[in-house]
Amino acid sequence: MKYDWLIGNNIMWATTEEEKIGVVICSFRGCVSHGLTLEIGETVQILEKCEGWYRGFTTKKPTVKGIFPTNYVYLKRAVVTNRGQYETVVPLEDPVVAEVTSTLQDWAVLWKQLYVQKHKVDLFYKLCHVMNELIDLRRQLISGHLTQDQTCDVKRHITVRLDWGNEHLGLDLVPRKEFEMVDADQISVSDLYKMHLSSRHSVQQSTTQGDSLGHRHGEAFRIPVPHHLFMNLKSFTYNTIGEDTDILFSLYDLREGKHISEKFMVRLSKNGGPKNPEKMDRLCALFTDLSNKDMKRDLYIISQFIRTGRMLLNDSKKGPPHVQYRRPYGCAVLAMSDVLQTISEMKEEKDFVLKVYTCNNENEWCQIHENIIRKSSTKYTTPSTNYGLVISLQLLRGEIEQVQKDNPMVFNRGVAITRKVGFPDVIMPGDIRNDLYLTLERGDFERGGKSVQKNIEVTMYVLYADGEVLKDCISLGTGEVCITEYRSFVLYHNNSPRWSEILKLPIPIDRFRDSHLRFEFRHCSTKDKGEKKLFGFAFTPLMREDGTTLTDESHELYVYKCDDNTTFSNHALYLGLPCCKDDFNGCPNIPSSIIFQRSIKETLWISTQLSSTKLTQNVDLLALLKWKAHTDHVMDILGRLRHVNGEEIVKFLQDILDTLFSILDDNTEKYGPLVFQSLVFIINLLRDSKYYHFRPVMDTYIQKHFAGALAYKELIRCLKCYMDRSAEVVRQDHIQDAMKRSAIGDDRAVVGMRLQALEYLFKFIVRSRILYSRATCGMEEDQFRASIQELFQSIRFVLSLDSRSSETLIFTQAPQPAHGPPAGSLSCSQAWASASPRPTSLSAALLNSFPAIFDELLQMFTVQEVAEFVRGTLGSMASTIHIGQSMDVVKLQSISHTVDSRLFFFPESRRILLPVVLHHIHLHLRQQKELLICSGILSRIFSIIKTSSLECSVLEDVEMMVESLLDILLQTLLSIMSKSQSQEAVRGQRCPQCTAEITGEYVSCLLSLLRQMSNIHFQQILENFQSREELKEFLLRIFCVFRNLMKLSIFPRDWNVMRLLTSNIIVTTTQHLSPALHKNFTDSDFDFKVWNSYFSLSVLYINQPSLQLENLSSAKRKKVLDKYGDMRVMMAYELFSMWQSLGENKIHFIPGMIGPFLGVTLVPQEEVRNIMIPIFHDMMDWEQCKNGNFKQVEAELIDKLDSLVSEGKGDENYRELFSLLTQLFGPYPSLLEKIEQETWRETGISFVTSVTRLMERLLDYRDCMKGDETENKKIGCTVNLLNFYKSEINKEEMYIRYIHKLCDMHLQAENYSEAAFTLLLYCELLQWEERPLREFLHYPTQSEWHRKEGLCRKVIHYFNKGKCWEYGIPLCRELGFQYELLYDYQSLSWIRKMEAAFYDNIIEQQRLEPEFFRVGFYGRKFPFFLRNKEFVCRGHDYERLEAFQQRMLGEFPQAIAMQHPNLPEEAILQCDAQYLQIYAVNPIPESLDVLQLDRVPDRIKSFYRVNNVRRFRYDRPFHKGPKDHENEFKSLWIERTTLTLTHPLPGISRWFEVETRDLVEVSPLENAISVLENKNHELRTLISQYQHKRLPGNINLLSMCLNGVIDAAVNGGIARYQEAFFDMEYIASHPDDSEKITQLKDLMEEQVHILGVGLAVHEKLVHPEMRPLHKKLTDQFQMLRSSLCHGLAGLDKLSSAGLGASTPRGLFTAHTPMSSESIKLIHRHSEMGNLLILTDGLLVEHPEDVYHIQPSPSSSSLRSTHSAPSQMINPTGSKVGSPSLLDKYKHNREMLMLLPSQRDHAMYPNIIGNGQVIGPCKPCSDPNLSVAEKVLTAPSSWSLDSGTRETLPFLFTHVGNVMAPPVPPRNLPPVTPAPYTCIAHQYSIRPGWQ
Repeated sequence: MKYDWLIGNNIMWATTEEEKIGVVICSFRGCVSHGLTLEIGETVQILEKCEGWYRGFTTKKPTVKGIFPTNYVYLKRAVVTNRGQYETVVPLEDPVVAEVTSTLQDWAVLWKQLYVQKHKVDLFYKLCHVMNELIDLRRQLISGHLTQDQTCDVKRHITVRLDWGNEHLGLDLVPRKEFEMVDADQISVSDLYKMHLSSRHSVQQSTTQGDSLGHRHGEAFRIPVPHHLFMNLKSFTYNTIGEDTDILFSLYDLREGKHISEKFMVRLSKNGGPKNPEKMDRLCALFTDLSNKDMKRDLYIISQFIRTGRMLLNDSKKGPPHVQYRRPYGCAVLAMSDVLQTISEMKEEKDFVLKVYTCNNENEWCQIHENIIRKSSTKYTTPSTNYGLVISLQLLRGEIEQVQKDNPMVFNRGVAITRKVGFPDVIMPGDIRNDLYLTLERGDFERGGKSVQKNIEVTMYVLYADGEVLKDCISLGTGEVCITEYRSFVLYHNNSPRWSEILKLPIPIDRFRDSHLRFEFRHCSTKDKGEKKLFGFAFTPLMREDGTTLTDESHELYVYKCDDNTTFSNHALYLGLPCCKDDFNGCPNIPSSIIFQRSIKETLWISTQLSSTKLTQNVDLLALLKWKAHTDHVMDILGRLRHVNGEEIVKFLQDILDTLFSILDDNTEKYGPLVFQSLVFIINLLRDSKYYHFRPVMDTYIQKHFAGALAYKELIRCLKCYMDRSAEVVRQDHIQDAMKRSAIGDDRAVVGMRLQALEYLFKFIVRSRILYSRATCGMEEDQFRASIQELFQSIRFVLSLDSRSSETLIFTQAPQPAHGPPAGSLSCSQAWASASPRPTSLSAALLNSFPAIFDELLQMFTVQEVAEFVRGTLGSMASTIHIGQSMDVVKLQSISHTVDSRLFFFPESRRILLPVVLHHIHLHLRQQKELLICSGILSRIFSIIKTSSLECSVLEDVEMMVESLLDILLQTLLSIMSKSQSQEAVRGQRCPQCTAEITGEYVSCLLSLLRQMSNIHFQQILENFQSREELKEFLLRIFCVFRNLMKLSIFPRDWNVMRLLTSNIIVTTTQHLSPALHKNFTDSDFDFKVWNSYFSLSVLYINQPSLQLENLSSAKRKKVLDKYGDMRVMMAYELFSMWQSLGENKIHFIPGMIGPFLGVTLVPQEEVRNIMIPIFHDMMDWEQCKNGNFKQVEAELIDKLDSLVSEGKGDENYRELFSLLTQLFGPYPSLLEKIEQETWRETGISFVTSVTRLMERLLDYRDCMKGDETENKKIGCTVNLLNFYKSEINKEEMYIRYIHKLCDMHLQAENYSEAAFTLLLYCELLQWEERPLREFLHYPTQSEWHRKEGLCRKVIHYFNKGKCWEYGIPLCRELGFQYELLYDYQSLSWIRKMEAAFYDNIIEQQRLEPEFFRVGFYGRKFPFFLRNKEFVCRGHDYERLEAFQQRMLGEFPQAIAMQHPNLPEEAILQCDAQYLQIYAVNPIPESLDVLQLDRVPDRIKSFYRVNNVRRFRYDRPFHKGPKDHENEFKSLWIERTTLTLTHPLPGISRWFEVETRDLVEVSPLENAISVLENKNHELRTLISQYQHKRLPGNINLLSMCLNGVIDAAVNGGIARYQEAFFDMEYIASHPDDSEKITQLKDLMEEQVHILGVGLAVHEKLVHPEMRPLHKKLTDQFQMLRSSLCHGLAGLDKLSSAGLGASTPRGLFTAHTPMSSESIKLIHRHSEMGNLLILTDGLLVEHPEDVYHIQPSPSSSSLRSTHSAPSQMINPTGSKVGSPSLLDKYKHNREMLMLLPSQRDHAMYPNIIGNGQVIGPCKPCSDPNLSVAEKVLTAPSSWSLDSGTRETLPFLFTHVGNVMAPPVPPRNLPPVTPAPYTCIAHQYSIRPGWQ
């Protein structure tokens, strides 16, 4: 109403301008007129707005438009293109956020599906967790509160999770650049390929757009990531010290036996807490600059405990309390190897407890940590408790600045930065240090006349030249402030103390030169005063007179004597003395009276290590920096520079460079070469990874500090000189002997080292020239250009020399970084190139360094000039590629660096350089050498051209590449693919993982080239071919490559972006090449090979899995269609067009292309099918014209259709394309419409109809085979297809194939009889002839006789396993006949024994009679072979109705069980559902003659009752007319349905279709006659068996049978029939039934005679204790006879009146339960003997009750009691049955009454031997089994049609309409009636009843 109101009030809807897209924030039910239903979270696109309402649609359903409130939607910014009706709206949001949103939507559907898949439940929960993480990360991105670094980190986590989920869900890999999805249109195919590789290898790496074989010369190496160990002291629980304690932590390398870090110091009070309360919870340190090498060391965290207090801890007498000594206490150790993995994997701190061990002997204190590590337990004391030191550790990575930024909480705690002792592996520019590490090692002192050794304490000061003590210049450890005076710890009574205590002296630079250290030695007395007596001192200056510092080594210092009275106010008194034996600076002339006396026997050992960026210990470096003071030795000084340590050089880099250029300016001619060599040495030093990051220092120096304006002249001169020297070396290499060649090799190595410095030499040259030009306003420009030209001439000359010189190149491993480049990822080719040995001589070194000078030249020359320099240089390289593989690599690396340089990006220079680059690549590709490097170069070229094409035209570049590369690329790819298929290694491949990668590299290169080619390029290349043969070879090559791309797994399945782009390029290329194919190879120039290659390519293309859009989600399908369209349709149109252009040549492709074209039509794309189907009309028409028929087309089409559909192709819609019902749209008429216009219309229509029917069966077969269907469906489907091939198409080979498939299915389901019948079909096709047969399926080449013999034996074996011996016997006879003809008596003996065994099995082995069930399949959801059809199924052993019903519902879980037996209505037949109708049916035996013979064993009869059965019957009771409630038998009719099957059971299937259905109604009188006839026959059989003693002596079976009949009749059962049918009213109203009434009367009389005989036999066999029962039966029989005579007397009067006479034949009786007395008697007897009660009688007051408990489909088919004996009770609740009868025997009521009357069921089973059932009662099984045990669910097995019986003439002999038994019965002796005569006389029974 709202919408209508808005319109009715003329309120206008306005098109939105900004509000274009939004997200639903509240669900809207669309309760207004034209309202749009919205769910929260949906995306809506807005079209119009009006007063608080929007009009638009959801992106999920764009066709449904409606209105919704504005406040229900959150608006988002968007970009709108193509405004108007077809506008496109894209949300303006972070691409990563958009990807997360769309991905989560796609995952949601798949995630729910995981829940129902049992084996993927774990993935369900994992994916749920990942989805929640993505939602949270997406929220963080949207919030906009993240820093740039945090944003990158969140995006990295998002991409990792997205790729993880896509991989586990089988979705596509997403190529990314900087965490965002790339647009394939904006990058080259090569780059796209590399991005896919990068994403596959690591989702955390950012993929650079370009890729090169190596970085430019001077490439940036990756900084080794340093590690930092964070340590936090949490507590010290070892509280037994009771004194102040210093804890010193450090990292110790056990292998090298030294501390690698400074010490971290913690001062604790005697209470265990920090001495400084402000440091509570702030006792932490960060051990920095640990390299990867350090992490691999055998590191330990050493914690030393130094207490401050008494001399002896537990002895208060040793020293006064006010005197404090530093004394060693204990040590704790933690192995890093034990905790490194744990802390590496955790992002938080991890706690560890360290035990504190005490030293047993203070003399070994310096080694206590090693003793603890080596577990020398005798040298230390283990603590008595587990208490100790509790620390936490955390490992951090990255530069210290970044670590500080990422972990602010760590650094806010006042962490102490604890550095390595010495420089780290990488020295960063600006890292200023001036630390002197001093280790107080040990001392040797005299006893001094004392009885005990001294307690020595060392005090150290740092003093300046004027004697001033420097304040705060001593550090015991980080974490505490520096001190002015250091006091060592005291070792008790030790004159040779070993301290090994490390100190750091952070002395200021300006005070370092004139400072010295003084060590004072005191004896600490333990007497009462506790005096510390000075007895000596030592000293050492920190810097020598030559300006160098103390060397990094151990120093032995002299000890000078002194005492407490000595003052050091005049330090000059001892500084003039020698401090050590190497010190000759002392003043020996000083009088001895005024100097200190040295103690000869006392010494002090210290060691020092300087870590300073400002001070040096190197004399040569100092001499260089002060060269002006030694001008005479400049040449010597320059020569010694290369021996200076690299650390020293980089520390003074700027000073050294200034010095060198000062020397060069001083005397160019004299010092020029040496300065040049020194400069080269320094430049090469910076190539080392340790000093690589000083290159910016060098660059800064050149740009800002370098001032050598004249230096360029000398540098050019020297460089040219060395180039000329190189040429001379090469010349000498040809003429010198081996020894001389070795020396020349050394020269070559020196020259090569200089050439490696080419980059920075040119930087100096160019910068010098710029400075000179500025100073002189461009003077001498021509001279400079000339000198550069001459230099390049020399370079070209060296490169152009004889290539044989390269064979002796010396390759050395140049200084390289240990960890690769700093950023980006290396491709395989890059990794190989970077790992290659770097040449250090001649041409190789020159080529390797040459590209690095391009940027420098561009500062002085134009782009074209530099390009000409480079082209000339590269062109001077030897064109031959036989110069050695190493030289090939160097040459290609130089080309790679050239392509990667900035010079190549300029279009004007690229046109100059591209020809020479392509020339060298072409040479290598032609020889198949260094393929991996060549592919990297080409990839980079294509990347540059693609980037340039977005800005300017690249037609000329592409033209050059097409002419040079297209053909050779095709040849290379074909070679690689062939080698890849044969698992051969490709030459030039350096690493195993390149096997697939090299193919992908060249495929991407080819695709890049083809993608850049325009129509002009294709025309040019096609016109350039000189002959048709060249064009033919080209087309064959490119078609072959395309086919291989689709057949081989070049790109993984999840690279869908790459696959789609490849397909687009292929179809575009094919469209460009098709005209050439049509123009040059049609008509008279027809070439089958080219056309066949084209058609094969087209077929493969359309069938590509990546193009089957039907398998994609709707969103993904839309995206593909928007970008590329349906490329299958494009190729199909192209294929059809080319087919039409063939003309008469079409006949060449018949029938060869039928199969491939048929495969195309099976693609589930309607337009493709519409295009392709008419091609088959052409094929049929052309073959009809040529041969007069189209048999080839027909045969091939059927064969291929079967093959393709079996592989899983096609769908149900495909069938309709052949049918008349579907009108195909498009320019092509339907196939049938075209056929109807032809002269061969009838055969064509018949053929298409057959194919359509075949499709129905094939599709059903395909669906069953590919799904998780039961064996039943597969068997039924196969039978359906099998019969079709035999009856309609007559394809013998396909027929035989499916015979074996069906046989295998039966064997798998253990249906051995069905397997035998199936295999017999093939056996019947063969004859007993010697005709040779070819190899087929699993059969070898053999004669027809032997194959038939093998089949017969196999069939006999299967019949034996299926217990169908009657069917196996005729086969035995047939085989025996053949063996007898051949006199093969051995085989004949075997087969006769087999036949005899079968006879024995028939008699001896027990077989169960199966149940039969009628099943109706109604509804369109069933397969074609089941749809709206009814079948009869042969159940498994012990399978009853309920079990069968459950099995069927399990096989069709969607089916609905029908609750009635009536035929369904038309609505059910046509509905899209499944309905099952199931009920039991009874077989109607065909072999009645066998069943009527009395003396045939029941085991034989049992077989014929349920085998070879084709007709089945089902009875349904109903009342016709008014129902008589007093006697319902009068109106109770029977509806009898007879089902006739297409084939008898058993057969090739366990189920067959119903062919005909016959329905008749049986009147109540006829039903009564039928029941009496069956009961009389049952009684006669049982009595006969007891009379002839064929049953054991136990007669309870006979007793119960007689009791049931006699007692039922006595209690009124028989009277119901008398009342119903012998009534005068009934007789009068049914005059036509007079004969039937007479028949009923005769049957009643006959039953009386039979009962009399039975009682006579019972009297003879009854046990004495059972006599009362016999007497009771006799009395009741007399009552029965008298009552019956009275009833029949009235009937006789009627008979005499008009009905006529009839011979009485018996008496009808019902059966009733035994009386309680009878039951008790029988039960008592059974306790004495072996009596088994098997059944009871049944009395019914209402005759229809019999049918109420029958398996009537009128009640629910799922509630039928036919197979549920426990439910066989009287539903009326009347007094029927014996209440004392056990439930397990109630099922025999079913056998008596509930089964349809035609089935031969005895009231009691026939028992022989040990109680085995042999009578007609079912189940024929062990009587000791309970009913529940007998009703077992067997495996499902059911099928359809069969044609077996018609093909087995030797199995069956027809006698009239009755099937004779295969085994002739013996002649039975006549039955002797004598015993019956005497019994009849006793009971006054007439003997003529027989």
